[in-house]
Amino acid sequence: MRNSKTVLIDRHPGRSTQTIGLARELGTDPDLIHEPSVGVVGTKGDSQCYLGVAAKVDAIHACLKGRIGKGADQLRLRLVQPEFTIATSDGIRNGTREMRYSLIGREVTHDALCEHLEATGLAGTIAVVACDKPPVGTLAALLEHNQPAIIMSDGPIHPGHDPNTGEALDIVSAYQVAGHPDPEYRHHIACHACPGFGSCGGMFTYNTMQTFIGVVGMQPLHMVAPASDDRRRLDQFPAELVGHLAAMIEADLKPRDIVVRDSLRNAMIVAMAIGGSTNVTLHAPEIARAAGYGDFWKDVMTPEEFNHLSQHVVPVLTDARPYGKYSMVDIDEVGGVQVIVRELLDAGLLNGDVMTCTGETLAAQVARLEAKGVDGRVIHPVAKPYKPTGGLRVLGGNLSPDFSAILKLAGVEGGLANNTFIGKARVFEGERGLLTALDEEPGSFQDNDMVIVRYEGPSGAPGMPEMLDPTSRITTLCRERGIVIGLMTDARFSGGSVGLVIGHVGPEAALGGPIAFIENGDEIVVDLNVNELNCPAIADPDTLAKRKAAWDKAVADNGGIHPNCGIADTRLLHRARHTAVPATRGGGLHPNREVWVREPRAAERSGFVPKNRHRPQANKAF
Repeated sequence: MRNSKTVLIDRHPGRSTQTIGLARELGTDPDLIHEPSVGVVGTKGDSQCYLGVAAKVDAIHACLKGRIGKGADQLRLRLVQPEFTIATSDGIRNGTREMRYSLIGREVTHDALCEHLEATGLAGTIAVVACDKPPVGTLAALLEHNQPAIIMSDGPIHPGHDPNTGEALDIVSAYQVAGHPDPEYRHHIACHACPGFGSCGGMFTYNTMQTFIGVVGMQPLHMVAPASDDRRRLDQFPAELVGHLAAMIEADLKPRDIVVRDSLRNAMIVAMAIGGSTNVTLHAPEIARAAGYGDFWKDVMTPEEFNHLSQHVVPVLTDARPYGKYSMVDIDEVGGVQVIVRELLDAGLLNGDVMTCTGETLAAQVARLEAKGVDGRVIHPVAKPYKPTGGLRVLGGNLSPDFSAILKLAGVEGGLANNTFIGKARVFEGERGLLTALDEEPGSFQDNDMVIVRYEGPSGAPGMPEMLDPTSRITTLCRERGIVIGLMTDARFSGGSVGLVIGHVGPEAALGGPIAFIENGDEIVVDLNVNELNCPAIADPDTLAKRKAAWDKAVADNGGIHPNCGIADTRLLHRARHTAVPATRGGGLHPNREVWVREPRAAERSGFVPKNRHRPQANKAF
């Protein structure tokens, strides 16, 4: 008697013919074409970040192929050919109009991978990711697909070195000399800042999010920190990844079993402890949404709890660029991300009982890896941290009624007297105007200026570009002249940005948020004692009403879009203009600005509360 699979082949030759042909071309058994399918995916783009991805994809694909077959120790699966998604280079395009596509690139990766996963019906996936946004889009797509999957980062680049001084260099070093008067010196730094290949090497957005993905449980911890050119990524890790994926398929362990409320909280706490990028507060809501939580800031961690943890519970443990000295390669040399996780677990700041892609709990994975203790130089202990408070702070106030504004406190180099900065507004209607002023009249910037850059949010730009270029130039101005210049914007920042810079101010100017009503000379108050960002002028109802009326007229006269908004001259930019959600929801593209949640899950409460080093009684609030 013929089995059902034979009947299926006989009845549907049109469906079978290409899978038979693919099996032959890939060198796998045509008899397995109707078994569950598995494959490898990766990201490609125009930068050094992506140059190492294809080799890892090929190595994992070959390893996976070697495990597939009908033998006793083999996997009865159909192998599909590797698939790649496209991506934008943040490093090359900062300060240009093309930077509007960076965050949109997260959405494009998500869409493209969703199509591949769902249309191909993948029952198991290994993803190799690089740069900043594709890893998040990849994880979101894997969470929505919710079949066994595992991620490996491609790895960071090695630091460069100035051959004349021996100073360690990276991409931020190159951006910070943009205002240097000697073009030969600028070129000299550019030539030596990024040797080799791999994603940005400091604790910028890439390494913040790779650490996040590891701690949230979707990447083995020891695979986060090694450099892109580390031979383990080709010789050792592929077999480990295939083994873990096979075990996940056997156990039916899926991404939504791993990415749960407490693992998301763990990952955000670690982001604080590494002085991570402000972009984590954009990406965590999108990851949480894909995992089934409607609102990260309600279902996972409230802004008030975020600030309490960062102010009173979680210190910065790493001496890492851009606010410190070392790179991710240095962190790998002293034991890797698992050392940081072990230190936080031992201090009672993480929930070690959450499941990970290795089939172990987080605590069990750290124990199996025999994570070292902290070295005290690159990674510091909780008892004697590199910085006493966490690296991130979210702000409310009359300029940020969405409680969306984010400050990378770990990167602030001065200007906070009694945790307060009072500045005078200098308004720019877009990043281009600020860059022109920095190019042509840098001396016009004064101590205690608060630079305002608006109409660069998710809808206004559109696309919410990051601003490593102007923040780096302002940082250099402040260092050279011994002054403090703040910057606030409805756009976002690179993880490499340092200084008193506040992003994600919302609602954004394009939607009539309060940042739209600031005028030159207004006083701006940043008060970290109460975590607020305020403009006293618009606290006056009459002043606010007058300014809002003028704004409303400008919008009405321009057909419903403020004239200072960027031009949406492609389908992608038009989609962003009309479907982007606010920063508090991740800044992604969702129809009708509603956050679409596939298979929503009820908010979970485990009862786990991180230890409070300063005020134990405050835990009762959480």
